[in-house]
Amino acid sequence: MVLAVAALAGCGAPPGLGEPTSVPTHTAAPTPSGPSTPPATPPTTAPSLGTVTPTPDAGLVATACRNGPTGQRVLQLLRGRAGVLPANVRVQVRTGPLCAGDWQFTVLTVTGHEELQVVTRGEPGSPVLVTAGTDVCTIEVRATSPAGIRALACDAGPANGPGA
Repeated sequence: MVLAVAALAGCGAPPGLGEPTSVPTHTAAPTPSGPSTPPATPPTTAPSLGTVTPTPDAGLVATACRNGPTGQRVLQLLRGRAGVLPANVRVQVRTGPLCAGDWQFTVLTVTGHEELQVVTRGEPGSPVLVTAGTDVCTIEVRATSPAGIRALACDAGPANGPGA
């Protein structure tokens, strides 16, 4: 037993594991460890999918409505059953309608009054009035409208629609 301890005590670190005395100046490239013949089957590549164009969500940004409603349709809605605008008030569409999803945002210039913001939703031919006024950032608009409409109605501030 004493002999085994004495033999182990004389052992130092194995060659090559001690502290390095200098930094190597280059590294060798690894040598392949397998046969030098090519593999039996060539590597496969994924088929080309072509150019992918991301499609933004229609509700993220409000853009000019392609299929309506028109500004005149919004005015008819406000002068009709909604009763927001009397027939004798002169009104001009300043901005919009802008659409995001199935929601619309319109800004009207009303002679002798502040600008009127209008939020509608639904089919282009038969929009439904959600709200109209100088501040249309209602709970319904904040909670359920698409981001593009919410940005116009709530983030722009009262009567400060696009272009203001």
